[in-house]
Amino acid sequence: MMGMSDGIRSCRMIPMHRGNLRMRIYERENFGGQMHEMMDDCDSIMERYRMSDCQSCNVMDGHWLMYEQPHFRGRMMYMRPGECRGFREMGMSAMRFMSMRRIVDSCN
Repeated sequence: MMGMSDGIRSCRMIPMHRGNLRMRIYERENFGGQMHEMMDDCDSIMERYRMSDCQSCNVMDGHWLMYEQPHFRGRMMYMRPGECRGFREMGMSAMRFMSMRRIVDSCN
């Protein structure tokens, strides 16, 4: 797997979610700058929204993976419902998020 070391040090159980998946992404911290509401995967926020970066978000429904590179590559971060005013507060100050993928229940 690209960007992974030779060992796994932790894991997380992701709850099943059925229904709509919605997330708002913001260009700047504290929900500033451009805002776009997403309901499906986005392989490049630069190409789709002309946004150079995503620095805060509000996950309204479902669970999402945010990737530091376009096309779902590089390091990733799991996001569950709730607000994130800035990724610096989560220890992710050096990361830029450029693509997002929904975590869906494959039994739908």
